[in-house]
Amino acid sequence: MIAAPHIVHDPIPFGARRIAETRAYAVRHYGLHRARLIAPKVIVEHMTENSSFSATFNTFAPDVADPELHELPATCSHFVIDPSGTIHQLVSLKWICRHTVGLNWTAIGIEHVGFSEAGVLGSVRMLRASLHLTRWLQAKYGIADGNVIGHAESLSSPYHHEDVARLRTQTHGDWPRRFMVKYRRDLAAG
Repeated sequence: MIAAPHIVHDPIPFGARRIAETRAYAVRHYGLHRARLIAPKVIVEHMTENSSFSATFNTFAPDVADPELHELPATCSHFVIDPSGTIHQLVSLKWICRHTVGLNWTAIGIEHVGFSEAGVLGSVRMLRASLHLTRWLQAKYGIADGNVIGHAESLSSPYHHEDVARLRTQTHGDWPRRFMVKYRRDLAAG
């Protein structure tokens, strides 16, 4: 078993209202009547497109409709890795987070503070923390290297499922395959 990395718990507000909204979201998008993340099968790597943990926290903490899809609950991610390599946990792994359309029902989200995947891959501290966290989550939940994906790869996941027709092809451009090939190679090298 892989030892857990050092994780700083910095929870965003995730009370009864947000849990109820998450359940309603899961019903609409996946036909699931639950807010719980059960036996996750995918880990999705993300970029924050900002320069600090505090900016990321302040994006996810307010429970407001997101600017892209205009839906509640607000977007969130389970973990954030800051430029120092500190791993922050924002949301318990028992809850679904809205970070990747079509995969939220079965995916753990990891955000990397910054503006480029090359910056993360070139930062010894961030990459080491990211790989350790990802490997630990893989071991904990039995997630294969091939199911550690970048957000840009979401549509090709065998676990992708979306009931809302207008969102079935919705994705983002962060962590495209060319960067994830190296990331998965580093994961496999253990």
